[in-house]
Amino acid sequence: MAERDLRTNHHIRVREVRLIEENGEQRVLSTREALDMARERGLDLVEVAPTAQPPVVKIMDYGKFKFENEKKIRESRKKQKQLKLKEIRMQPKIDDHDLDFKSKHVQEFLSEGNKVKVTVRFKGRELAHTEFGFEVLKGVLSRLNEEYIIDKQPAMEGRYMSMTLSPKSKNKGANTPGSIKEPEQREQGLTPPPRRMGQ
Repeated sequence: MAERDLRTNHHIRVREVRLIEENGEQRVLSTREALDMARERGLDLVEVAPTAQPPVVKIMDYGKFKFENEKKIRESRKKQKQLKLKEIRMQPKIDDHDLDFKSKHVQEFLSEGNKVKVTVRFKGRELAHTEFGFEVLKGVLSRLNEEYIIDKQPAMEGRYMSMTLSPKSKNKGANTPGSIKEPEQREQGLTPPPRRMGQ
């Protein structure tokens, strides 16, 4: 039963309950008696197993119990790191310094457990030379120390060539930089880039 559904004090409307003491001892007594005991201690009577026969109750500080429960839930949510998709964009005529810088960001995202989409954007006549974009993507992979999986091989999407990587720790069997395939290779089931899409 969810913590928010727990019945307390006068909301417990059965004739008798099984009380579990702090030392672990159990005894069956009337609900009225259990309520009186809780009041004498300045605490609450909390029904922890309503489907038991008779229902099981404990005497506790319900406010403190609820606060601790909510705190545990918040902490567990922080630990449940969700896989996020990060994107790094660059140009086909990127210089080595910028490529080093961008590749470092890719590696950081992977080491944090994120997927990374690496995208090369072509402008105008650059679309006639998509091989430059492929060389840029190869350059990124050659600079990575973090082990990775190539989730999506390089492919053209309009004016963009992109590939998607994810950290090896999240998957089995990493691809190596040498396993990257040129988009033109139809036998690999890849999307070939257009040779020219306007000036």
